[in-house]
Amino acid sequence: MNTPAELAVSDHDHDYDYVLVGGGAAGLSLAYHLAQEPRLAGQRVLLIEPEAKDQNDRTWSYWAAEPSLFDHLAVGEWDKIAYRSPGFSHVLQLHAYRYRTLRGLDFYQCVQQALATRPAQFTLVRGTVAALTETATGVVARTAAGPAYRARYAFDSRPPTIERQPDKYRYLLQHFVGWEIETDHDVFDPSVVEFMDFRGPQHHEARFIYVLPFGPRRALVEYTLFSALVLERAEYETHIIDYLHNMLGLTSSQYRITAEEIGAIPMTDHPLPARAGARIINLGTRAGRAKPSTGYAFQRIQAQSARLVAALAATGHPPADPTGDRWQFHWFDTLLLDIMQRRGELTRDLFAQLFRRNPVERVLRFLDEKTSWADNLRIMNSVSAGPFMRSIGQVLRGRPGRRA
Repeated sequence: MNTPAELAVSDHDHDYDYVLVGGGAAGLSLAYHLAQEPRLAGQRVLLIEPEAKDQNDRTWSYWAAEPSLFDHLAVGEWDKIAYRSPGFSHVLQLHAYRYRTLRGLDFYQCVQQALATRPAQFTLVRGTVAALTETATGVVARTAAGPAYRARYAFDSRPPTIERQPDKYRYLLQHFVGWEIETDHDVFDPSVVEFMDFRGPQHHEARFIYVLPFGPRRALVEYTLFSALVLERAEYETHIIDYLHNMLGLTSSQYRITAEEIGAIPMTDHPLPARAGARIINLGTRAGRAKPSTGYAFQRIQAQSARLVAALAATGHPPADPTGDRWQFHWFDTLLLDIMQRRGELTRDLFAQLFRRNPVERVLRFLDEKTSWADNLRIMNSVSAGPFMRSIGQVLRGRPGRRA
């Protein structure tokens, strides 16, 4: 597989227009958006990443109403999602939206191949950035191995280091274990994503099963929680087995595990600024692109990449506001995180009310932070006021809620 050329370590080659620190979803997305913009073809871009990114280490799912750059990589596309709980179970038909999933390795290879066709523009260095320093005219990125690289702007997607302030902010995880399984007979409806299945025990937390069907006999079945602490691996697997046996009627001899995934996504209202300086722009989770109340990040990363590239092409500089986030949605996320922290089991009923009392695409637009003030009011009026009023009180007092 072709990749951008390795950088020869010589002083005269160490000056760039942009340095991208980290080549995961956020760094590679920005690189790809840069590669698609003809007005920036003359800019020299350095990408510094410690790993080869040659393994299928994750999947990303997203919903979208408009075509996006990576739709062609999707390994699945659906126009129905299901929400299930003891009091409400319904398959929801999507109209403008489509739900899609793509594999990490397909994404990495797509971007790497695109960058390899532009060796004069893009250079890849294997390494870890130990220090990123802003100067009067640009940025200096120093690697752990020693070389330093200069650029006009840096875009930093390294995982953030957070000094927790639990008396001020909320800190949860969206954590999960998933099995990709094959069955010996037709089991799954390949047209429907089981978006949230809350029919299992909640144990005072938000716990659900998520199923991506790739065919009648193949699917990803994932056990997901919103809570402060991860579980022992065996506990996730016990709940997956319970779902396969009791909900799908499968015995252990009727399916086999072909792949596994495990993860834990920080979900917090701790400030994650979009800038670390006039010339250092944060990306990905470092810039709060994992939505605090859902964990979805891929489309938020694409939106930020598009916003940055549009400004660079038009003005030569990043935008003053690198994300375009609207403050009211941060407020909504904080309220839901507070409810999850105080009474996580209420999450099931709140989502049931959202999906029962609103058109599904209004809910998706709300989670995308694209709803109007009028729709935001409709959303808030569709759910029980009590839990939110308690959390509003906690927020106004500046103290995160705790389980009584």
